[in-house]
Amino acid sequence: MKTPVLTLLLTFFSALAFAQDYAFKVLANKGTNEVRSGNDWVPIKTGASLKKEDELKLSANSYMGLVHATGKPLELKQEGSYKVSDLEGKVKGGTSVLTKYTDFILSSNSAEAKKNRLSATGAVDRGDNAAIQLMLPQNQHSGIYNNLAIISWDGSKVAGPYIATIRNMFDDELDQLETPETSFQIDLSDPKFSKENALLIEVKSKSDPKQVSKQHLIKKLAPAEQESVKKSLSEIMGEVEEQTALNKFILAGFYEENNLFIDAISAYDEAIKLAPDVNAYKEAYDDFLIRHGIKR
Repeated sequence: MKTPVLTLLLTFFSALAFAQDYAFKVLANKGTNEVRSGNDWVPIKTGASLKKEDELKLSANSYMGLVHATGKPLELKQEGSYKVSDLEGKVKGGTSVLTKYTDFILSSNSAEAKKNRLSATGAVDRGDNAAIQLMLPQNQHSGIYNNLAIISWDGSKVAGPYIATIRNMFDDELDQLETPETSFQIDLSDPKFSKENALLIEVKSKSDPKQVSKQHLIKKLAPAEQESVKKSLSEIMGEVEEQTALNKFILAGFYEENNLFIDAISAYDEAIKLAPDVNAYKEAYDDFLIRHGIKR
C-alpha cells in the first residue's frame, strides 16, 4: 500500500523540481542576443528557458522581455553582459498566477502553433467579404471589460478618407466621424455612449459609400462578468501595472485567455506603441488576429 503513495509523492516532487528548473523564460527578443550555458555562446530565441548559471549578452539596440519563474516580468534594453543570477536579484516576489498567462502566450506563439496556423490560414473564413474589414471579433466575442476600444482596418483595398458611424442597438446614430487614418478609438465612458450597453460600429469610404464594412458589435460586460474579470485581474495587476511593452503584452494574454478579444487588441496596440522597434510584439499581434479569424 505504501509503494503507490511513495511513487505518487516522488512523481509530484520530481515534476515540481522540473517545473522550477529555470530562472527566466524569454517572452520577446530583438537583436543578435546570445546566451552562454556552459562554455559556448549561442543565439537566444523567444521561448527559451534561462538557468541561474547562464549568462546573457545583449547587442547594441537590442531588447529582451523576460519573465521570472515566480511570474515577475523584467525588460532588458541596455547593451552588455548579464548574469542570470544577478537578474534574479532584481525581481522581488511575483505571483505564480501570472505564469498561467505567460505560458499561454508562449504556447500560442510557439513555432508549432505558428506552423499549424499557416497550414490552416487559407481555411479561415469570417463570412465577411466586405472591402473594409474591421479588426474586431465576431459578435460572440464582442464583450469588453475596459472603456477604451481601438477600431482599425486594412486600408489597402479602399483608400481614405473614411466615415465611421456608431449606433445603438435601436439603430439610432450616436456619433459619426471622418478620418484619413485606418483606425480610431471609442471611449465608452464618453457621455454619448455611457448609457448604452452595446454599440454597433460601421466604417465606409467617403467617396464611395457602397464600400462599407460589416457592422460589428461592442458590448459591455454584465455587472457579474465585470466583477469576475476584475477579481482575476487583481491577482496579477500588482506585477504588470507599470507601463511597459512587456506588461501590456502579458495583459493581452490575460484578456485573450478570458475571451476578451477587444481588450486584447487594445493591450497589443499599447505594447507596440511602447516598443515600436520590437517586431516580436507586432508579430504576436498579427498571430492573435489570424488565430481568431479576425484577419485573413
